[in-house]
Amino acid sequence: MRAFLVLFFYFLSAATWALPSMAQDRQPSHCIAIADAMPGAQFIHKAAFNDPVAQDSIRIRYINHAAFLLLTEGGVSAVTDFTGFIGPAPFLPDIVTMNHAHESHWTPFPDPAIPHALEGWGDGVTGAEYHLTVGDLLVRNVPTDIRRGSGIELNGNSIFVFEAAGLCVGHLGHLHHEPDDAQYAALGRLDVVMAAVDGGRTLDLPSMKRVLTRLKASIVIPMHWFGTGTLNQFLFDMSDSYVIQDEGAHALEVSIASLPDRPTVIVLQPKYLSLP
Repeated sequence: MRAFLVLFFYFLSAATWALPSMAQDRQPSHCIAIADAMPGAQFIHKAAFNDPVAQDSIRIRYINHAAFLLLTEGGVSAVTDFTGFIGPAPFLPDIVTMNHAHESHWTPFPDPAIPHALEGWGDGVTGAEYHLTVGDLLVRNVPTDIRRGSGIELNGNSIFVFEAAGLCVGHLGHLHHEPDDAQYAALGRLDVVMAAVDGGRTLDLPSMKRVLTRLKASIVIPMHWFGTGTLNQFLFDMSDSYVIQDEGAHALEVSIASLPDRPTVIVLQPKYLSLP
């Protein structure tokens, strides 16, 4: 009987190994950063925004303010904090996410041709809830509260998490408070995180640093900065424990294998989408 079971599992493993892979299958991620840098790996991507993405990678392109384009190896695209305008290029993403703390983070009239327009706010009590898989990209959210005048709008913001190529990429949105333990647990370990560094309209810089330190992301991309004053202050504050990389690029392409071996802040310069 023992010999039979060994043979059975051997042939089952061989059959599973032989199955052809599906290009659109999503590589599972457990939101655990892997700090194992590949020697000579390059993060910066200088090709056109819609060029094919490298194998087992995800491309992140800074558009403006809090808007980023994420593009997967399978060609699935998502734009964060979508305002309705991402540039003159005739391009419609598959997914857009929005937050409504301010008009610069959402639009009430997303193009109806966009297949998935995800509103990051709830009804003032219950938060939005998404767990959407499109091709090789999974999008989920963790609701947080926002300041509204002298009060608080419960669950008015969402931290959106994008999972592809085995990576977890988090966009903190218009974050107004440090997450609680349950929210941190729901987020998991992020490999890449986009963080607002304006220093007041969202979180103050010391609070944001505490959030990023607890998230333990391998790569932090600053966003939502007004001029270079708060950006430079953020970079200075982070430089005691993070490598700072600022090469004037608009995009990066990252994989599990190319995650840095030390936590790194990568500054991207915003640029609307346009064709060559």
